[in-house]
Amino acid sequence: MNLPLVKTVDILASLGKDRKNGQVLIGFALETHHEEAFGRKKLVDKNADMIVLNSLNEAGAGFGHDTNKVTFLYKDGRSRSLELQSKTAVAKDIVDAIIELNP
Repeated sequence: MNLPLVKTVDILASLGKDRKNGQVLIGFALETHHEEAFGRKKLVDKNADMIVLNSLNEAGAGFGHDTNKVTFLYKDGRSRSLELQSKTAVAKDIVDAIIELNP
């Protein structure tokens, strides 16, 4: 099987470049190694306020599981790692984090 790929526009970078005042921009990253370093680089390069960093290295997290473990990386240098939990709970924590960024 041959699957030709076509380079697409980097949506997060485009949004980060054309941000409006007061706009909150959240991105997602899936990294396999040097996770936090690569996530922080993406945070800066894309001009985001927060990156939700997913890891493929955590047992029970990610694809094919009902659970996930993510880390929030913030523009001000903070980070917050969540425990392994249901994907529904992760989604709620993401919404709560976004609300905190835009009170």
